[in-house]
Amino acid sequence: MKKILYLMRHGQTLFNLRRKVQGACDSPLTQEGIRQATLAKNYFKENGIEFDHAYSSTQERACDTLEIITDMEYVRLKGLKEWNFGTFEGESEDLNPKNKKGGTYGDFFVQYNGEEDLEVQKRMNKTLTEIMNKEDHETVLAVSHGGACFMFLRKWEDLSKREKIHFTNCCILKFEFEDNEFKFIEVIDPLKKDRKST
Repeated sequence: MKKILYLMRHGQTLFNLRRKVQGACDSPLTQEGIRQATLAKNYFKENGIEFDHAYSSTQERACDTLEIITDMEYVRLKGLKEWNFGTFEGESEDLNPKNKKGGTYGDFFVQYNGEEDLEVQKRMNKTLTEIMNKEDHETVLAVSHGGACFMFLRKWEDLSKREKIHFTNCCILKFEFEDNEFKFIEVIDPLKKDRKST
């Protein structure tokens, strides 16, 4: 039987606004981030989407986003944390290297005590597979981070064959899960409707 996973990025943070590298380090949601999470909450409500279970990265920005979306109890998991960028944490995004082929940083950050892209992908896949294999987990919300979500999506979707996906704050990636495999369905941007009305 197919299950549904909604994998979501957190709302805008202070470091997002100031263009700071933010992986293992954390910063709070801005007022805009709170507004974005509220729009995501409204999207789920307006579309009659209810969750059996909810999960979050252990990082504050993800937990705070989830708590705006739902008041249900949830589980915090380190496996959903953002990519660790090592000594680049908290520095200007201008210092990031250019992405390698395929839109990823590869193993660049390992030399700076950070994580390799495939390491991030492996832990995200392991964590989300374990979640979706649990009983009574038919419709699940998991709040994570841009880099971590991107690496997970790359495992299950050939991104070279589709239009570029923008990992905006509070974007939602919808997957079907069956027989230990994820199938990417769509990207949902709850902010898009709001942008059109302003």
